[in-house]
Amino acid sequence: MKYKIHRAVVIGSGTMGAAIAAHLANAGVPVTLLDIVPKDAPVDNKEARNQIVNDGWDRCLKAKPANLMSADLKTFVKLGNLEDDFGAVAEADWICEAIVENLKIKQDLMRRIDDARKPAAIVSTNTSGIPVKDIAEGRSKEFKKHFLGTHFFNPPRYLKLLEIIPTKDTDKGVVEFFAWFGEYRLGKGIVLCKDTPNFIGNRVAFGTGAFGMDFILKNGYTVDEVDAITGPLIGRPKTATFRLMDLVGLDVWDHVGRNLAPLIPHDKLGQEYLKAEAPNTLMATMLERRWLGNKTKIGFYKEMRAADGKKEFWALDLNTLEHVPPAKPRFESVGRAKGVEGLGDRLKILLEADDKAADLVKAFTYQGFQYASSIIPEVADTVKPIDDAVRWGFMHEAGPFEMWDLLGVKETVKRMKAAGYPAAKWVNEMLKAGIKSFYQYKNGEKVGVYDAVKGKYVKVKRPEGMIVLKQQKVVSQNQGATIRDLGDGVACLEFHTKMNALDDDIMNMAVEAFDRLETDFDGLVIGNAADNFSAGANLFMMVVGAQQGMWDMLEAAVRKLQDLNMRMRYSPKPIVVAPTGLALGGGCEITMHGSRVVAAAETYIGLVELGAGVIPAGGGTKEMLRRIVNPVMRVENAEVLAPLQRAFLQMGQAKVATSAEEARSMNILSPADRIVMNRAHLLTEAKKEVLHMIAARYRPPAPEPIYAAGRDALAAIRIGAWMFKEGNYITQYDHHIAGKLAYVMCGGELTRPQWVSEQYILDLERAAILSLFGEERTQARMWNILQTGKPLRN
Repeated sequence: MKYKIHRAVVIGSGTMGAAIAAHLANAGVPVTLLDIVPKDAPVDNKEARNQIVNDGWDRCLKAKPANLMSADLKTFVKLGNLEDDFGAVAEADWICEAIVENLKIKQDLMRRIDDARKPAAIVSTNTSGIPVKDIAEGRSKEFKKHFLGTHFFNPPRYLKLLEIIPTKDTDKGVVEFFAWFGEYRLGKGIVLCKDTPNFIGNRVAFGTGAFGMDFILKNGYTVDEVDAITGPLIGRPKTATFRLMDLVGLDVWDHVGRNLAPLIPHDKLGQEYLKAEAPNTLMATMLERRWLGNKTKIGFYKEMRAADGKKEFWALDLNTLEHVPPAKPRFESVGRAKGVEGLGDRLKILLEADDKAADLVKAFTYQGFQYASSIIPEVADTVKPIDDAVRWGFMHEAGPFEMWDLLGVKETVKRMKAAGYPAAKWVNEMLKAGIKSFYQYKNGEKVGVYDAVKGKYVKVKRPEGMIVLKQQKVVSQNQGATIRDLGDGVACLEFHTKMNALDDDIMNMAVEAFDRLETDFDGLVIGNAADNFSAGANLFMMVVGAQQGMWDMLEAAVRKLQDLNMRMRYSPKPIVVAPTGLALGGGCEITMHGSRVVAAAETYIGLVELGAGVIPAGGGTKEMLRRIVNPVMRVENAEVLAPLQRAFLQMGQAKVATSAEEARSMNILSPADRIVMNRAHLLTEAKKEVLHMIAARYRPPAPEPIYAAGRDALAAIRIGAWMFKEGNYITQYDHHIAGKLAYVMCGGELTRPQWVSEQYILDLERAAILSLFGEERTQARMWNILQTGKPLRN
């Protein structure tokens, strides 16, 4: 490959610049973050000269949710200023500009970079709206060949979208390399954009958002009503409409909108609403009052304290401009749609209803379709870049054209016209040509997309060898799980219960998968295409079994999970576990027993059983001892208490790693386990790992005894737990469960420390969890989680 990025420089330490630097650190790329020197800073005082960049980086480190996947990764980032440390630019493979949105200031910086950069260095701008070609104006031919727009969405760690905007001068090889780098190293979803105003994501957001605000004000909706309707119900995040604006910042929202309007005089639909009087007056008033949203703690919502001291968010009355206590709007259509699983089915219910909520959904949906279709082919030739930008940049469940396909294109076009939101001309031409949907589908996956310029479907491109699970041959399946053939002698065990909770169907299919591995396959992947790997055991089955006294069934279920995990750990053929999203309780235990783990970077994993009133008993407690206590106790004269306490607190406090990288620091992942930045490539990389292990002639580990610290260490742990209870850090029942956990971890009341078998600890785990199943307060905790999704502190 002609280009490489082993060292980067980000210029600008504001919210975006610092967060981009943090995400480069997440990807393991050393980066220097630079900003200007404060006025009048002494020449000989480096701390003072770096004050702006230091403050920006400090804000980045304190931000919630965290920008870094692990605090340890901050060592990848160096800080400096644009006068003393500009030499870093000459050494960088990529220089990313993320400074103020001012064309002249950007052009002046590019002149300096042009003079300093090494020949193959790539230079990019993170501008959200200034034409990319204008920023490079006047620069050298070589600079322009290596220059492009790289528009990240905030926060870069969590929002998948990366818009890449080449100019007519950008070398094709640079575009191809950076798309590869963004997708594979940074974990991004790449959307190649034309150099048009606000590119794609923000163009759609503000073309539809300006309409939305105007419609809301004209039709008398409240902030509470709008956010109750326009969130997950219609496939959008919980931030919905007004919470999203508060999160982004009203100053940012206003700035982007005002910059966009003069750049799109040809866009009649956009102009009508961007220049609407009522929304602009409201925004001007809020900006004047410094009601900027989350950053000033007041915007469309204001944080308040209720009489009982609990936090409340009061919504802005859009008429009086006073914040009022939260309301719980009720609409018949919302009530009917809320429990419906599929987005398309929910939308159909809402679009066919006749109440205030339905009217808002109709307006948002039909105008959204109208506007998205109106900007083709200006911003893109096909619908896919728009759908990708909306899903990845704003975390919508589906893009506008994907939703349109769900509803039926032809029928929806008629409804849009009747409602006053006619579709773009090319949509009608597509239908007249006998093409009934924007995408071609095979087994539920997109294989083709309609090109409005060519007037026909074009193939949806995928990386060679990329695994689409639905398209893999089914070997065997039941209600809870499926075994698929991934080719090359590798099988996949896929869970598909609700939240992939572990039940008897999954356990039975796992037994079959391991049996088939011995005779039919060379290796196995355990993974799925769902958002979450597994939220743990099926609590309903457990609590009902306990209340009905089905102790033999419960004992058999726990033993079955233990036996499966041990069989996996000592499998003579490689088994790679590929967790993503939530991997809690039993899901974490399965992960820890694989021959190797290939984890998605955004994996939230931990042993959380104490929240449900039990202890880890599928081998989780044993694994924490093996991973944390064992290595220390192999050192002569080592003291056991520190590693024992660490393992105890990690399980006792039900800690969950907030990334795969953090899971490594918690010893849930090992140094040999891999982390994949892009979730879409997880199963492909897991299969590659299996094939690599086969080629390397994998052999299982030798059976490993576990260090059992005995009764003296048990007494010390019990004292610590008692002090937590007396200090009101834990409840009486937390203390009771903690005592059970401590007993297992220390190997019971052994008179002296000794090495015991793994099975010895597994037997103690099983006895402890069965005794806890019989406790009323454990059962209360389980029912509370099932009914509310939240742990009960009883």
